Amino acid sequence: MKNIFIVGVMFSGLLLACCSQQEARKPISHTSGTFIKESIERNKKLINTEETQIESLIKKDTSKSYVASPKGYWYHYEVKNDAETYKPIKGDVTHFTYSITDLEGNTIYSAEELKPQTYAVDKQNIIIGLRDGIKQMKKGEKVKFIFPSHLAYGYRGDNDRIATNQPIICVVELTDVKVGAALKKEATKTTE
Repeated sequence: MKNIFIVGVMFSGLLLACCSQQEARKPISHTSGTFIKESIERNKKLINTEETQIESLIKKDTSKSYVASPKGYWYHYEVKNDAETYKPIKGDVTHFTYSITDLEGNTIYSAEELKPQTYAVDKQNIIIGLRDGIKQMKKGEKVKFIFPSHLAYGYRGDNDRIATNQPIICVVELTDVKVGAALKKEATKTTE
């Protein structure tokens, strides 16, 4: 009988402890925002430094006319195809070759190393600069792109030959464009 009484008291205490409302402990963290502010300032300085390097490179290359894209990179047509009018859009499949050099012109990856590429526009993951740059090209064109690091491999590099925060030059030749399914459907609707 005594054991039942003890078990009953323990059970009642446990039930009372579980049913009482307990207030959650509040976090002790205080954020001042200084880390974010410092990070923003660091990135602004990095972008400014890279843009200065790129503008200096462009000024030295007086034989070519570079275009500054609204996306933040520069490019020059090495081969322009005025006979072609179509530029790739989302869903198209492109075939291209490219090489990568540093701003001094030292080869990082040759076109042979990188091999011909197939890219489904806006459906595959490639560097941000190329994602936009390919959409500015027409079949048969060869373009020299100068990408600041934030449009290339960023703060991580490629974990191989491209360093942290390294601006790069990509020379891209768009060899073929296969019109995507979305455009084919639209074309079929207009011919019906």
